[in-house]
Amino acid sequence: MHPLLVLLATSSLTFAQAAREANYDEAKVGTFTLPPLLVAQDGSKVTTAEQWTKQRRAEVIGLFREHVYGHSPAKTDDLKFEVTGTKDDALGGLATRKFVHLTLTKHPQWQGLDLMLYVPNARRQPAPVFVGLSFGGNHAVSTEPDVPLNPRRMPGLKNGKSGNQASEPTRGSEASRWPLEMLIKHGYAVATAWYGDLEPDHPQGWKDGLRAALSPDGVNTRWQPNDWGAIGAWAWGLSRMLDYLETDPAIDARHAVVIGHSRLGKTALWAGAQDERFAITISNESGEGGAALSRRNFGETTQRITTSFPHWFCGNYAKYADDPNANPVDQHMLIALAAPRPLYIASADGDPWSDPHGEFLSGQLAGEVWALFGKAGTGTSTWPAVNHPVGDCVGYHLRTGKHDVTAYDWEQYLNFAERHFAP
Repeated sequence: MHPLLVLLATSSLTFAQAAREANYDEAKVGTFTLPPLLVAQDGSKVTTAEQWTKQRRAEVIGLFREHVYGHSPAKTDDLKFEVTGTKDDALGGLATRKFVHLTLTKHPQWQGLDLMLYVPNARRQPAPVFVGLSFGGNHAVSTEPDVPLNPRRMPGLKNGKSGNQASEPTRGSEASRWPLEMLIKHGYAVATAWYGDLEPDHPQGWKDGLRAALSPDGVNTRWQPNDWGAIGAWAWGLSRMLDYLETDPAIDARHAVVIGHSRLGKTALWAGAQDERFAITISNESGEGGAALSRRNFGETTQRITTSFPHWFCGNYAKYADDPNANPVDQHMLIALAAPRPLYIASADGDPWSDPHGEFLSGQLAGEVWALFGKAGTGTSTWPAVNHPVGDCVGYHLRTGKHDVTAYDWEQYLNFAERHFAP
């Protein structure tokens, strides 16, 4: 669902009012000064890859933990994997499908996560893998009729008499965003799970998710301003999915691509920043709080996102709602945390709410960190024309269309991954 549509359920704004309040005029963006990427907190200039790796990177990620996404807990020592189903002729024989239930043995109040994994049968070597979360659940990603419907209550789901429970009309509802056969035929595995298994996406959803389970005070927790939000929980879950994939002999976990769309694009960026095991990070129309520069007054703003979706971030982020210039970070710094690993940003010309130009600028400006490693970023400072992908280690495209993930997007992601994974 487009973020603007979600506003209808979370505020008194109508769709038209929410759209009108945003600025879509480049002439009204105004001037702003971004925090410097390559100046350390002690005032010294960062001029080498070693300085970035040993000093500045840790400072930047610490600032995002303190001011935007919150501090996530370390990996726990009680992660358990249970294979609950295997089918060796999935997708008409193209793939082996596996379901894996992830739980925390010392935190039984968390119901766990159901990972769905498709691995290409034609591949003789371990497969590289796309790792991402879905909005609608495994049954929404796949059209296969034997993929179980998610049994959990799914807030926001509207499918007739079943209310908040998944039913047959929702099967395959996200299949266009997850072209499984296309990816399998290119030799890639796909690992996905429902993001609500980690935390249901509403302000009180944490009580039924990881954050309550991992807090000593459970549902009675009083969150501190720098504690993790839902994006932190979803990103933590992506890393736990990768923990499992490292144990599966059919998977080449050294070539894992973390991917996400919209709020899950923000999540993918944060997961890729924190977990350097992800070889490539892909952000699809992640917008405000994701790839777009917060200081640019265009589309969604810090004020709007922290009003509508306060649970996504740490409490400190709301302090910058009326003055994003006071925030010690901006999103070009988040993009830079992927360096020297490759990263891709995608925008759509029919999605001004996500500020496509601001998304490009973040990638382009972050390129100075890749340059420290002798690598090229976007390769241009000019916002490219529609449907003309650019970039080396920082890929970018602006495509025609609306807020969605399309076959065109996936074609660029496959090209990007294959280029960087080539021997």
